[in-house]
Amino acid sequence: MTNFKLTYSTMFDPPEELHRHFDAAVTAVRGSLGAEHPMWIDGEDVRSAGQFSVHGPIDRRVVLGRFQAGDATHASAATGAAARAFPAWAATPWRERVALLRRVAALIERRVYEFGAVLALEVGKNRMEALGEAQETADLVAYACDRMEANDGFVHAMARDPVAGYASENTSVMKPWGPWLVIAPFNFPLALAGGPVGAALVAGNTVVLKPATATPWSARLLALALRDAGVPPGVFNLVTGSGASVGEPLIRDPDVAGATFTGSHEVGMHLVRSFAQRRWPRPCIAEMGGKNAAIVSRHANLGDAVTGITRSAFGLTGQKCSACSRVYVERSRFADLVSALHQAAARVATGDPTRREHWMGPLIDGAAVARYEDAVAQVHALGGDGAIVHGGERLDHGDLAHGHYVAPTIARAPLDHPLWSSELFAPFLLVAPVETIDEGIARANASDYGLTAGFYGDADETERFFETIEAGVAYANRPQGATTGAWPGHQPFGGWKGSGSTGKAAGSLYYLAQYLREQSQTRVRRL
Repeated sequence: MTNFKLTYSTMFDPPEELHRHFDAAVTAVRGSLGAEHPMWIDGEDVRSAGQFSVHGPIDRRVVLGRFQAGDATHASAATGAAARAFPAWAATPWRERVALLRRVAALIERRVYEFGAVLALEVGKNRMEALGEAQETADLVAYACDRMEANDGFVHAMARDPVAGYASENTSVMKPWGPWLVIAPFNFPLALAGGPVGAALVAGNTVVLKPATATPWSARLLALALRDAGVPPGVFNLVTGSGASVGEPLIRDPDVAGATFTGSHEVGMHLVRSFAQRRWPRPCIAEMGGKNAAIVSRHANLGDAVTGITRSAFGLTGQKCSACSRVYVERSRFADLVSALHQAAARVATGDPTRREHWMGPLIDGAAVARYEDAVAQVHALGGDGAIVHGGERLDHGDLAHGHYVAPTIARAPLDHPLWSSELFAPFLLVAPVETIDEGIARANASDYGLTAGFYGDADETERFFETIEAGVAYANRPQGATTGAWPGHQPFGGWKGSGSTGKAAGSLYYLAQYLREQSQTRVRRL
């Protein structure tokens, strides 16, 4: 595979060798199902008095592993270890930190099939989505190293003061904040842990990682990669457990200097407010979901639009914060687009995502299924004012009965219905006609979220879309994904409005600086 570079844009026609390696990794990983996994605190494996079992979404009868039910004492131990390790790590020359983190990235890439197999079992991703996330994690860590090098360690000479008889040198120096908390979500438990962890560490911060309770296995593999690369004790720490028992104590801990969170708007805003209301404000990088729209002009290439919308609406079973959940199409193309989307959805093969023939896997848990079924019921309750164009059912036949499987769904509802504004995190796509693309853009913008958006149309319309859309990530005429598929160094990923707290995007030129604070230094000597 020397000529094949896996990204979310190249994942649709991989070499046969990739499939062979993945299948072998799944077989190997399944041999370790049910094992107990410790936390990682101050350079040591740590076990708690109680454990919790994680059942995979593919087949709820299968126990993936047993993990530690950490509590406030473990949270305190982790932040204490990070605080003690911080002075030496911050004082480590930045080039040495870069070299170490590059070893981490290389180890993740070397273990990409093991990581991918675990992600497929743990999250329910198909093989290409799972391998893509593993590779993206390595690339996110490497990109943070690239940005540290490109900015020469963030030490820059400033203008000299013109004072006769004195030499006055001014320097801008960016310095790390201290122990940094990373709270990762279930849907990208590796990339949205490894990316912030890599950025925080290369900047000189120490880290405490708290993964989602549904997906702690990949976090443990990340901890092993950091350990094996030689990250010193206390510089990186992993704690597992519930939000109440571990997450809240970490948020309240005065040793925590800053945080990166990815998850719901409600929890993200809780963190932002908590970090702003302490003795002094602390930085909080919060990515908080989306209700992402695609707009289709009468001038659009319909094939590209259907392909991109289908991939973004139903990839990872709609459980991406960037998933396409709304489509506004000019009325003259509405019937054609809906018909083509219906046909595309009918071709989506759903089932065990570790099997090559299945493109869509399960939802993460029963609560996600309940949200999906409630949305379907709301459409049915509309009578003639709404319609299920495709799907709208739980898939519970045969082996699927043991997992959280649902059908990819396309629906119609009045434009003022709450389904157009609520984030479902499910394979549920609403479609509606509009009179003009300007109306479509206005409706796309009429949301508290502003994460991603897509457009299909001609060149002039595309420029109008980019000028007026209120989203941190915008794509035009992209068959690889209408609203999804960002890659570090290619498409920076971050949200506006209720989708993000900083206006900076992961995998971008400006992301790494958020993990640093500026000090202005002036040195004066007599001539």
